[in-house]
Amino acid sequence: MGLKSKIEWTESTWNPSTGCSKVSAGCKNCYAERTAVRLKQAGAPKYRNGFEFTIHLDALPIPTKWKRPRLIFVDSMSDLFHEEMRTTFLLEVFDIMELADWHIYQILTKRPQRMLAFTEQYVRDHGPIPDYVWMGVTVEDASCKHRIDLLRQVPVRVRFISFEPLLGAVAPLDLSGISWAIVGGESGPGFRYMDPDWARDIRDQCIAQGVPFFFKQWSGYVPKVLGRELDGKIWNEYPAGVGDKLRRPLAETSRQTLDQFAIS
Repeated sequence: MGLKSKIEWTESTWNPSTGCSKVSAGCKNCYAERTAVRLKQAGAPKYRNGFEFTIHLDALPIPTKWKRPRLIFVDSMSDLFHEEMRTTFLLEVFDIMELADWHIYQILTKRPQRMLAFTEQYVRDHGPIPDYVWMGVTVEDASCKHRIDLLRQVPVRVRFISFEPLLGAVAPLDLSGISWAIVGGESGPGFRYMDPDWARDIRDQCIAQGVPFFFKQWSGYVPKVLGRELDGKIWNEYPAGVGDKLRRPLAETSRQTLDQFAIS
């Protein structure tokens, strides 16, 4: 759980659950699994179960204690819509997000079927999901593009796609109803190569369809040493209105970006 995250497209992480299970090719070299195993070996109490799915009641109130508005990646060490996640606990997570409504919450899943079923039921029982709760899916190659169609049906204002780790070409893309796209290569031991043309194809389709584009990293054991430029530019685009919600000014560019204000 991080007050300041090293993940380029967010600011903080909040993990009401930890642990997961593999569902597709992108899970093979899971960074969260490596981290959880290391933390278990180090004796970290929260990771006593290693990478087995575990909920953490004591983590629920954490966003209410962060008084400065921030971007929060929910469950960076898990999947909020994992099969073992109790619906009652999910509702508690959503209660906290409604209570701490000065933040923006970024929820990313490889299980869009459950995301869709839960959100549809939530809207029927509780009303609209707040605009500051963003929901996204991971699409690592063309075999996962069906997740975008399911995401498009999720009743939220901001829907996003993380093409990370990008393992193959995904073009063509229908980005209707999508607010944001992130691209990144795989990192760490056994990383798989990302062809630059795969990233370019996504960027070009984002430009053509008016979707903000964020390039996170190249593939590599330590990808940060390669920088974050794609064709000579750092792509730090975000959905419009982020700065207004966080009450911090954004750079004046053709699209909303976060690349000129400091994360504190």
